Amino acid sequence: MTANAGKPATESARRREPKALRREQLINATIDSLAKRGYAATTLADVADGAGLSRGIVNFHFTSKDNLLSETIRYLQDEYTANWQAMVSKAKSDTTSQLLAMVTADLDKKICRHRKLAAWFALLTEAKTKPTYQKLAWERDDKYRTTLASICRTAKQEGGYAFDAQSTADAIYAMQEGLWLRMMLFGKDYKRETALKVVLDTLCTIFPKHFADDGTPSNFQAED
Repeated sequence: MTANAGKPATESARRREPKALRREQLINATIDSLAKRGYAATTLADVADGAGLSRGIVNFHFTSKDNLLSETIRYLQDEYTANWQAMVSKAKSDTTSQLLAMVTADLDKKICRHRKLAAWFALLTEAKTKPTYQKLAWERDDKYRTTLASICRTAKQEGGYAFDAQSTADAIYAMQEGLWLRMMLFGKDYKRETALKVVLDTLCTIFPKHFADDGTPSNFQAED
C-alpha cells in the first residue's frame, strides 16, 4: 500500500475527475454555503473552498455567482421533481395510493433535509428580483401542482366531494411549503414524523372516503 493510500484526494486528482462530477461537487458546496451563510454572504470563494477546488475551477464551470445559483436551483428542482414522480410511479394506481405518494414525497428523506430546505428558502427569497430564479421555481411548482390538482379532481369525482379541486391542491401545496419552513426554522425540534402526522390528518379531513381517521388509506372503492 502506498503512503498516500486512504488520504483525501488532492486538488490535482480532483481536477481530473469528470466534468459532471466536479459540477455536482460545486453545487453541493453551494447548497452547504447557502444553508450556513445565506444568499448574500455566499461567495464563489466559499463554494470553491467547500468543494476543495480552486476558485478558477468555479469560474470555469459557472462563470458567475448568478449562473452558479441558477444551476443550483435547477439541480434542486430536478431532484425534487424526479423524486415525487418516482414515488408516484411506484405507488399503486388507485387514487388513494397516488395521492398519498404525491403528498408524502415532500417529506422523503432524500429531499426533506435541513441543508436543502435552508438552501431552497435562501434562493426563493431572491426570486422576486431574479427573473431566472422565479422561472425555475415556478417550473417546479407547476409540474407538481398540475399533477396534484388532477389527482384531487379524480378523488372529488370518486368520493362526491364538494370542494374545488384546484383550490384544494393549492391548499395542500401551501401546507407542504409551511411544513418545510417549520422544519427549516426549528431543525431537529420539529421532526419529520410530526410533519407527516399533519399531512395524514389533513388527508383524512379533506378525503374522508379515501382515508381513515388515522390517515391510513381506507378500503374505499370508486363506483364504476
